[in-house]
Amino acid sequence: MADAGTFAMAAVLADAQRKEGLTEWGPGEFEEPLGVLLDDYPGAGLNAIGEHILRSGIVHSLRMRLRSQAWIERHPEILDEQIDAPIVVVGMMRSGTTLLQRLLAADTRLHCARGWEVVEAAPKLDHDFDGTDPRIAISEARENKSRELAPELFAIHPMYAREAEEEIVFLADAFLSHVPESGANLPNYRSWLNTQDFAPAYRYLHRMLKFLQWQQRRRGITAGRWVLKSPAHLGYFDALRDEFPDVHVVHMHRDPRTTVASGASLNATLHAMHADEVDPRRVGAQWLERMGWTNDRAMAVRDSWSDESARVTDIQYEDAVGDPIGEVRRVYDAVGLELTGTAAAAMSGWLANRPREVPRPPYDLGAYGLSDGQVDERFSLYNKRFRKDNQ
Repeated sequence: MADAGTFAMAAVLADAQRKEGLTEWGPGEFEEPLGVLLDDYPGAGLNAIGEHILRSGIVHSLRMRLRSQAWIERHPEILDEQIDAPIVVVGMMRSGTTLLQRLLAADTRLHCARGWEVVEAAPKLDHDFDGTDPRIAISEARENKSRELAPELFAIHPMYAREAEEEIVFLADAFLSHVPESGANLPNYRSWLNTQDFAPAYRYLHRMLKFLQWQQRRRGITAGRWVLKSPAHLGYFDALRDEFPDVHVVHMHRDPRTTVASGASLNATLHAMHADEVDPRRVGAQWLERMGWTNDRAMAVRDSWSDESARVTDIQYEDAVGDPIGEVRRVYDAVGLELTGTAAAAMSGWLANRPREVPRPPYDLGAYGLSDGQVDERFSLYNKRFRKDNQ
């Protein structure tokens, strides 16, 4: 069991402030969720490596908050940036969300956050925006190290420095996210999250997108709309739309038997990186519960939208893989954007030259104590509504 002092709130906050030489956190309440999370880690059965990794991640999140606030104090015009009509790709893990986001991101008229940007969203305060950003090389080195030291994790969830990446890190940096439970057994934090208003996390996401957009403009990027992506948004369509009223959601769909097994595999791998004893059956049960919970919430919020048909484009994984440009065209038609020849050619070029992922390790539901019947029962309403073979 981890020493409670390792995750003491005062020590974690002080470490971040000392490393940055900064003290101002900026607006937005984050101490309560951080405190609930920190209180749960000592009972999570972490090993020494897990303690170090997870504590370091929290300190890094806090450092990015401090550094971002310092930049905004220097350049208050950052908050004047407008995030207009973002296109947000959502869906359960392995449902094609990455494919769709990166296809859309190939269009230079759209903003996205690259892997190197989300890892270190706030540059050092002496950063010079002219020339090559040093964060790229740092992120590429981290990518190579991950391939070498955690090949199984990289195979399941590769993160490339120069590819479009999901923005879940900003929800995690607000300490209101399901990221921690994917890497450790945190029953108290997990259940506490189920009752929380995620508006503060989405306000922080909005703030950080403004900061990224401002940085991109400093580098000469003049794109318009953002294309975002994260499975994490599934349970929070209400908070997402409250913060971005003109959002258009691209909702990806795939057989839950596959998506749940994949998610359980990733979580079990992460848990095993941080703890010596991991019960895969517990991991599977928790993930089935979480995915059912998020999908129930997504369907309920969608039902409440009177303009749902104009706000959401549903795409089947099989269709996205079979005719990716055709499915992208459907999204462009829905948002009133022309799919130009230049954009289509860029997307085709990305498809031809995209990173070739290493084979994923085999996984199946049974390895996590789950059966096809359990998943089918839990997702019966989802399957009837969205899966072609159930319609």
